Amino acid sequence: MFWIYMVLVVAIDRVTKYLVTSNMHEWQSIPVIDGFFHITYVMNDGAAWSILQGQRWFFVIITVMVLAGLLWFLRGVPKSKRLMRFSLALFGGGACGNFIDRLFWGAVTDFFDFRFFPVFNVADSCIVIGVALLTLCVLKSKGVKSTEGEV
Repeated sequence: MFWIYMVLVVAIDRVTKYLVTSNMHEWQSIPVIDGFFHITYVMNDGAAWSILQGQRWFFVIITVMVLAGLLWFLRGVPKSKRLMRFSLALFGGGACGNFIDRLFWGAVTDFFDFRFFPVFNVADSCIVIGVALLTLCVLKSKGVKSTEGEV
């Protein structure tokens, strides 16, 4: 199921980016909930908050290394650890989605605009959710001690 989820994330990311890029012009913003949530088409050649702008090849190389590490880590995750494998698929699919943008266009297509947060996309969302779930899985599997006992 790992590969199915990962391919599904990439497909949803590509389709949503295609819909935005083929129906909007860059910097166009469509209010969904005016003043709170807009669909705003931007190309980001940096990371969140536009840090490290113009570092295309840095991000391409880092992504290749991260994906290689993810696949190496996945080998040791038993198929019975479905949530952990799902979290890795979300993370990997998101990384691949943004990797495709950086490799072919030099920047990532972003469009979810909550006005109080940097504009982001489906791939970014999957990366964040995947990392959060992976963190939860690791903490749970290690039986992290807190002042209240095991988590």
